[in-house]
Amino acid sequence: MMDPVLHKQIQRVAENSNLHWDLRPANILDNATALWLWQAWGQSLPANLEIKPEHLRLFNKWQTQSVPDLVPPRFSIEQAANNLVQVVLDVFGQSLNFIVILGQLLLDIGHLMRHPSDIPWAEISVTIYESGVRALGITALVGFLIGIVLSYLSALQLKLFGAEIYIIDILGLSVIRELGPLLAAILVAGRSGSAMTAQIGIMRVTEELDALSAMGISHSLRLVLPKVAALTMAMPLLSVWTSAAALIGGMFSAQNTLDISYEQFLLKLPDAVPLLNVFIGLGKSAVFGLMIALIACHFGFRIKPNTESLGNETTNSVVAAITVVIMVDALFAILFMDVGMP
Repeated sequence: MMDPVLHKQIQRVAENSNLHWDLRPANILDNATALWLWQAWGQSLPANLEIKPEHLRLFNKWQTQSVPDLVPPRFSIEQAANNLVQVVLDVFGQSLNFIVILGQLLLDIGHLMRHPSDIPWAEISVTIYESGVRALGITALVGFLIGIVLSYLSALQLKLFGAEIYIIDILGLSVIRELGPLLAAILVAGRSGSAMTAQIGIMRVTEELDALSAMGISHSLRLVLPKVAALTMAMPLLSVWTSAAALIGGMFSAQNTLDISYEQFLLKLPDAVPLLNVFIGLGKSAVFGLMIALIACHFGFRIKPNTESLGNETTNSVVAAITVVIMVDALFAILFMDVGMP
């Protein structure tokens, strides 16, 4: 790297346009030094310059390329305000596009109610298999491990008060009402939501969406509605599956740490968890599936026909889906705070 003092001296000398520059004695001229000279010359070759042809190619490269600004931009209130306005406009535009997708989905549902023969059963069944059946393994594993962890942590505190039996209440309510649906939704958002966004994005890159439009096939009816319907139906089932795996893990842990038998655990569980909590968990799981599919499709249609946009929007889709899932879960917790409590 060139010495800053030497760089300033070169800049002062370069201000003299009549100066004769002779770089022929230089045997080696690297890119960094060439860039410093190029910037000192005002990004143009001086009139009186003698240089070897192989070194001249370095400067010719800078003539056809934009030179990066090495000085960071100074903070400007005006620029900060412009950035804030751009963020607000982007959020508003995305919200408007999301509403358009939701409205078109409602129109498609109305059309299918009048013409049931147009229901895309094949696409729905494929999506249920890809997003639901193939997610059984990972959701069961994560649920089982979370159940073990929650049981172990609760057992340490309950032992201090001699309230070991209440571990069934803690596990039952937390898993069936909250953790089961939430874990399943987060895993599906990361696994299936990203896949849905990438699928639509690839169709954009390969111009398959344009081909569907040219053939008069509705994007919403063939792409959005099957994904929304499939996840809305599959998520409650995945929630039950994840909750069952978590309860099994918690039951094993409770037996090992607190000596609570499997029979005792299973007999007390229905009394500890009112049935209404099961329906609350199923209801919020269906909403989670609906939101994940809509967000995945929304970001999928935002993808531009290039690989960089594909990666960025897929990442944004997963982040937005998980954030919305947590927000909806918090909303359910507030709305049903006094419902289903033992």
